[in-house]
Amino acid sequence: MDQETFVRARRPEQKQQRREAILAAAEELALERGVRNVSLGDIAKRVGFAKSNVVRYFGTREEIYLELSLVHGRQWVDEVKLRLPREGIVDALVESLGERPLLCDLISQGGTSLEHNVGVEAAAEFKRTMHGLIVELAVAIAECSAELTEAEASEVVTAAAACAMAFYPAANPPPTLREAYDRHPELAAMQVEFVPATKRAVAALLAGIPTLR
Repeated sequence: MDQETFVRARRPEQKQQRREAILAAAEELALERGVRNVSLGDIAKRVGFAKSNVVRYFGTREEIYLELSLVHGRQWVDEVKLRLPREGIVDALVESLGERPLLCDLISQGGTSLEHNVGVEAAAEFKRTMHGLIVELAVAIAECSAELTEAEASEVVTAAAACAMAFYPAANPPPTLREAYDRHPELAAMQVEFVPATKRAVAALLAGIPTLR
């Protein structure tokens, strides 16, 4: 698809195709390089459009990745709901997160980067949709637990996401840090294992919730 074809898109289905092409290119690049290392120019080049055409559909690079956060957040919620009855809260939440490195990367970049360069309405829509996903998953968790209220289940979901924000970068350090750990083994403890660390944190919250009531 060339730039001229892109500009001439007028029908809703054509515009949706362009949005999906941009999202697909952004996802490919994020998987290859990490979210923080992808620019709007990179995305435009990968999809074959000028940057000015890309911003017809997404105002900024950050808006593209917030949209991908919602796409992958939706998939995570659906997966956790399927796994809850057979795996329990901690395993269903955390194992499924561990299987979604792109979602973890997006979460880790959210509050520190992606939410800082978006329009007000795009930010509001992102928060509104994300809140809906959290509530939906909290309801499912509360239904599987005789001990948690929906509000408490919402805290657990939020905590799991917060662990992804904190632990995923620590578990996946940049090349400079990896080399430092290799050269200085006494520092290697700073590189956590994502799934075990997150399970421990979420399990600790679950155990502590009754004492906080």
